[in-house]
Amino acid sequence: MAGTTSATRLVSPFARLNERLAGIPPGRAPINLGLGEPQHPIPPFVGPTIAAHIDAFGRYPLIRGTDDFRTTIAEWLGRRYALVHAIDPERMVLPLNGSREGLFFAALGARERSRATARPAVLLPNPFYQAYAAGAEAAGAEIVLYEPEDGGAVPDLSAIPEEMLARTIAVYAASPSIPQGGVATLGAWKRLIEAARAHDFMILADECYSEIYRATPPPGVLEAAEAMGEGYGNVLTFHSLSKRSNLPGLRCGFAAGDPGFIAGWTRLRNMAAPQVPTPIQAVAVEAYRDETHVEANRALYNEKFAMAEAMLGERLGKVPAGGFFLWLQVGDGEAAAVRLWERGGVRTIPGGYLALPDAQGRNPGDAYLRVAMVQDVDVTREALSRMAELLG
Repeated sequence: MAGTTSATRLVSPFARLNERLAGIPPGRAPINLGLGEPQHPIPPFVGPTIAAHIDAFGRYPLIRGTDDFRTTIAEWLGRRYALVHAIDPERMVLPLNGSREGLFFAALGARERSRATARPAVLLPNPFYQAYAAGAEAAGAEIVLYEPEDGGAVPDLSAIPEEMLARTIAVYAASPSIPQGGVATLGAWKRLIEAARAHDFMILADECYSEIYRATPPPGVLEAAEAMGEGYGNVLTFHSLSKRSNLPGLRCGFAAGDPGFIAGWTRLRNMAAPQVPTPIQAVAVEAYRDETHVEANRALYNEKFAMAEAMLGERLGKVPAGGFFLWLQVGDGEAAAVRLWERGGVRTIPGGYLALPDAQGRNPGDAYLRVAMVQDVDVTREALSRMAELLG
């Protein structure tokens, strides 16, 4: 099901929650499971690496990043997705000041490359990460909402009229999806790539949670593009150290893919986008060369998901394949969020705050509650205990 929406209704879910809970004291010692801010240990190489490159803070960084950064990212992508055709670090990789700004600016880049004469359209999953909608709004595009096909992470394009696809300039797709944790199959990625090339729009693949999964690594959009044997055109992937390496305050990620798009996007970014400081890029190099801390991070999340399955039972439903959110069906997400805070001191996000009403006026998030499993194991256990008591 797809439908359009008005960008004037966009409001930060955290601002809405602050307003809704204003004046309501927490019923117990507060635990924040509302913000998706990882609280696991910071990797030990971060401080020494910054110290070793401290002098570089005295120079403006290049928008293209360092050679070492781009080469490291290209090599990591090759290992992670078993890419036979190498990612060209000179033409296909850019550092980002966190993936959020990249996801926002990508809509502007898609508008710039588009040759469409009608009003452009941008397709967003519903629920969605707010940066997608902000980018579409800044690009002057019509926002078209979709629900991922088969509980996965990409749209069912058969539900979208050809007229709409003809003026689509970009499709945002997250795998694992945010917040449901659904994973796109290789076949689903291929179908989306075929459509993107047929209608000449960009796929903006948010794969920031790609390394947080229960058992099987999620297939990637670049992996699918390579399997099709026609290069990486119309495809851009976004990754970040925030989730993979517990470094949300570092503000470092990357985009990789379509070299033609990246060439034009680099010109735009060189005028308006934030650069990534060179010492921060040096940390990223160390992070993407090391998998030990990533494996330990994933094990912690999986321990907490096993705990949630045992403590919440049927309320949890199916354990998500990826990501670090619980997406709980509670009947009325806002009422449940208020109850958990007022009586249990547990801060969560109503699912309806993360989505918008579709063309029929139905908000697909209204019945859900988003719970960020970002605290340590002991704090998470206490929060889950309170939730099991109060949610019934």
